[in-house]
Amino acid sequence: MSDLNPTASKEWRQYGMLPVVAALGYATSVIHIYGLGPYIEPIQEAFGWSRTQVTSGLTIATVINAVFCIAIGMLVDRIGPRAVGLVGVLLTTGAFALLGTATGEQANWILLWGMLAFATLPVQATIWTSAVASRFATSRGMALAVTLSGASLAATVFPLLATWLIDTYGWRTAFAVEGGIWVAITFPLLLLFFRGARDVKSAEQQEATSMAAPLTGVSAAEGLRSLVFARLFVASVLFTFTIIALVVHFIPILTNAGTERLAAASVASLIGISSIVGRLGTGYLLDHFRASRVGAVIFLLPILACVLLLQGGPNALAQSAAAIVIGLTLGSEIDVIVYLTTKHFGMKNFGTIYGGLLTALSIGTAFGPLAAAAVYDHSGSYVPFLSLTIVFMAGSSLALASLPQPDNSHNTRAPGIGV
Repeated sequence: MSDLNPTASKEWRQYGMLPVVAALGYATSVIHIYGLGPYIEPIQEAFGWSRTQVTSGLTIATVINAVFCIAIGMLVDRIGPRAVGLVGVLLTTGAFALLGTATGEQANWILLWGMLAFATLPVQATIWTSAVASRFATSRGMALAVTLSGASLAATVFPLLATWLIDTYGWRTAFAVEGGIWVAITFPLLLLFFRGARDVKSAEQQEATSMAAPLTGVSAAEGLRSLVFARLFVASVLFTFTIIALVVHFIPILTNAGTERLAAASVASLIGISSIVGRLGTGYLLDHFRASRVGAVIFLLPILACVLLLQGGPNALAQSAAAIVIGLTLGSEIDVIVYLTTKHFGMKNFGTIYGGLLTALSIGTAFGPLAAAAVYDHSGSYVPFLSLTIVFMAGSSLALASLPQPDNSHNTRAPGIGV
């Protein structure tokens, strides 16, 4: 943080733990996404299902999330993120653990994922990013990067942890143990340190917050109807449709190429490790360069990963390079969208407007892994989906590159900073 100016340094001194614990909360929100890969083949073998049937639960969960994204954003704008996030962490880890009770009936599987869907509503990205964005202005890009590194942590830890637990205890017990370990680590830290500017605890704090500069920005209706929102929506759908599918199916992609399961999980963990670098690097770039151009370049990187997977086959070096490139992009996509949302629309109705974009992210997450599974079940190969990824990534990059300069009048200091 030595590159920070005095105002940014003050933000980190006052609220430095907030992005760190928010990262743990955000990791919780993707435990069922980044943690699903190791379970696909064991569940498929146990129940005799196709991969489309196994991943159908993820589609159900993210579609339900998409429907309620704006409502959750409005709730956060009204009552603050703390209470919502704390309840959500308990519900999400509990519902994730219940996946281990699946009976093999498709209706039961859908029911369990439906429960998980509603449990994850209070841990959506809006909760964690709104708290951090409300405390950081000068160093907002880096603060959001730290927060969203929670997904990088999830992509690093969950595949390896789940693979080890499955090999040691079986997939049913693994669900429960993984959920229990995560809530035991995360909940106490959130209870101690997770508070945004809207989470006022006392009359003294409320008075101090009321004296701070008011939140600025466009109305929710104006933001949701704008062409900028439409471009961000398109970029979000195309990007998550492909990148989340690559992450969820990365281990099966490698095992289909002849790589042993634990070795594939080790290679997959590189996605999480490199995504941390990607997020922090993106945070620095967003604070220093035009965000739309930064995002447009980063969104092109998965094309290289697809080429490596298509041409490299079982080559460990090519697989590792592909994992690193995917991670660098995975470590930046939401950072870019969140940052551009704050810059173009301001913080006044951030929860609601970003909730709309989170709908797009959820749509992509819902149907991308399902589409990849369907392509595999139909063709016996992931090659057609990797080819489609190249086209979609180019489209998402173009949508970001076409954005205009943001209106800086929307970017005044957030309340609570310097209070």
